[in-house]
Amino acid sequence: MTARPIAVVGASAAGLAAAEALRRFGWRGPLTLIGDEPHLPYDRPPLSKQLLHGAWEPEKLLLRTADQLAPLDLDLRLGTRATGLDVATRTLTLDGGVGVPPHEQDREGETLGCAGVIIATGVAARSLPGAEGIAGVHTLRTLDDALTLRGLLANGGAPGSGGVAAGGGGRRVVIVGNGVLGCEAAAVARELGHEVTLVGIAETPMAEAVGAEVGALLAEEHRARGVQLRTGEVDGFETTPADPAGTGRGQVTAVRLANGGTPASEGVAAGGGCGTLLPADLVLLAIGSRPAVEWLADPALDTTDGLRCDAYCAAAPGIYAAGDVARWDHPQHGRPLRFEHRMNATEQGMAAARNLLAELAAEAPAAAVGDATPAQERRPFAPVPYFWSDQYDLKIQAYGLTAGADRVEATVLDRAQRRAVALYGRDGSAVGVLAVGLPPRLLRALRAVVATPLAWDEARERVRAALASGRDTP
Repeated sequence: MTARPIAVVGASAAGLAAAEALRRFGWRGPLTLIGDEPHLPYDRPPLSKQLLHGAWEPEKLLLRTADQLAPLDLDLRLGTRATGLDVATRTLTLDGGVGVPPHEQDREGETLGCAGVIIATGVAARSLPGAEGIAGVHTLRTLDDALTLRGLLANGGAPGSGGVAAGGGGRRVVIVGNGVLGCEAAAVARELGHEVTLVGIAETPMAEAVGAEVGALLAEEHRARGVQLRTGEVDGFETTPADPAGTGRGQVTAVRLANGGTPASEGVAAGGGCGTLLPADLVLLAIGSRPAVEWLADPALDTTDGLRCDAYCAAAPGIYAAGDVARWDHPQHGRPLRFEHRMNATEQGMAAARNLLAELAAEAPAAAVGDATPAQERRPFAPVPYFWSDQYDLKIQAYGLTAGADRVEATVLDRAQRRAVALYGRDGSAVGVLAVGLPPRLLRALRAVVATPLAWDEARERVRAALASGRDTP
């Protein structure tokens, strides 16, 4: 009888990390890696940075080449969507795709019984009502999305005096959403010479992720570079007449803001309160994402804001999750968390693999001997979260939790150079720290402040000591 495979759903950074860890920790049975895109696993953070800018080609984003994947002996199914999961039997339903035998390519509802499943399907980009089918309105989540946008941005003019695209060579780019993705894309588009307007519901860019004071510092940099910042809610789009051939609803010509919108930091509504049109040749919707869990309909699973897991990344017996899609009980923070950050994806993929193998070994140790070496006991997944963002010449890096803080203390070290540090607290403890433009040595010292729970006053003193030590060290 053929052994049942472990299936990893999601050929992502988390999925690849899980697959590699399964082999490294001793799984010798069949191993299936399923991805809905046709591409080999690739790195997503450069999509809105180096790839969009044109500095990198797609090949540089590959996490592993085909030759590097070969030793894993994967049943690699690219271009294949998982459409269902029966939790009790650990059976996946798939729609076929690359890697599926030719005689099965047109079969609907192929099933795959598994010894265990790791779900690493990530997230999908959110859109706006009425945006679908309008030429020039885009989202940015996949490699294909980024390549399409890069092609459209490649003809920008050189920045002219005063930070405005010169000679009309650049496109009028409106980016809806002033979070991390929107700010990164705005920086790239501006560097490529386009006229950029960044629109957000919140007045301060990235305020939810970094707080008001650090967000204001980033806003200063965007304005200095020529980005127009607007506060408002998008009410719709203006377009050219629909294509008579019926291939779309026309080309976008403007973004319409409800109630006129507000120029950020000015506090005065523009357009007389009757709505403002922002001229646009290209619109990027960067309004967040939703966990890719719509295919998980089994009532045994909780899919509220991601796939709910315990501290071991288990959603159900034999079913684990990792990466952007996983909402798990963080042991130190005492509440369920979900992170859409690259480092977490890799670390959680490895943790899910290790804990799944430990569970399988405990379930049937005799049967598992042929498939896996003895596994360690399951261990709770308790990382120190890390994220970074590159905008212009600025590098923003953070450890711990910065969103949802009830207390933030920011120190601007050098406003002209946009150098700053911020400490984030919740319920009397320090939970996160962020730095803009600081060297790696200082970052390591700051990470130590939030690596374990620490009272706010003690953490604040440690941050001050780290900064003083950094100033005293050549």
